[in-house]
Amino acid sequence: MDVSWLEVFAEVAARKTFTAAAEALGYTQSAVSRQIASLEGEFGVVLFDRHPRGVELTEEGRRLLEHAIAILARLAAAKHDLHEVGQLRVGAFDTADADLVPRAMAAFGRAHPSVVLSLVESTTGPLLARLWAGEIDLAVVSAYPGRPLEADRFTLHRLLDDPLLVALPAGHRLAGRSSLRLAELEGESWIEGFPDGSETLIALHRRTGFRPHIAFAAREWTAKQGFVAAGLGLALVPSLAAGAIRPDITLAPLEDEPTRIVYAATRKGVTPLQSQFIRCLRETSVAGW
Repeated sequence: MDVSWLEVFAEVAARKTFTAAAEALGYTQSAVSRQIASLEGEFGVVLFDRHPRGVELTEEGRRLLEHAIAILARLAAAKHDLHEVGQLRVGAFDTADADLVPRAMAAFGRAHPSVVLSLVESTTGPLLARLWAGEIDLAVVSAYPGRPLEADRFTLHRLLDDPLLVALPAGHRLAGRSSLRLAELEGESWIEGFPDGSETLIALHRRTGFRPHIAFAAREWTAKQGFVAAGLGLALVPSLAAGAIRPDITLAPLEDEPTRIVYAATRKGVTPLQSQFIRCLRETSVAGW
């Protein structure tokens, strides 16, 4: 039996004419009549008494209507569950996890409480590898101009521009400046996650010849902030992490540095859940620091 017959049957029962049901469903009157006849043939009963001005349910029709409504409701619930219940495995780089991703997850969770969210934290390259392998469903990644991501393998959904900032202790001589240039930072000490510097700081050195003096290596972001606040050095901060900066640190953008672009990456195409999460990322993304 075609389930659409039940939909037509319920519509006719509600509107009491084949013509009105046909208009509501976008069918012809003859198509509605044929489907009702097919349903009556399926059960071997007459479901409607036909009158010149409309139709009335027979006793058999009233009994079937209760079942039809229940069946259609269960089917609607099943469609909802297939789209809403499941899991979404998200990958993101660390500074995206400072503010953007948690807020997007919270918004998504309120809208889709039955979906199980999980998070993997890594850098862009490994995240894209895991996405390609099917280990995660969506990756929040970044790229600088001139170093494009693999758009032929992935669908890239641009989220925001993420300028590079310098974190300074509140009493620093350059604190309060609206922007800084690298030349002004010669001779400063730096707090970095690695003794030889982060990938970003190393890239600055290669691109400009800027030679940073790394005073202390602190892997954890909270520890790095503590060293900066104590006046022991400066640190590079993506604007994504600006909302998590402690109040005794000031920030200033590097005006002569390129701005990286943050994307949500999926394998080619996008599922409804991925699309909803990307929307949450865009709605909660910070336009500026």
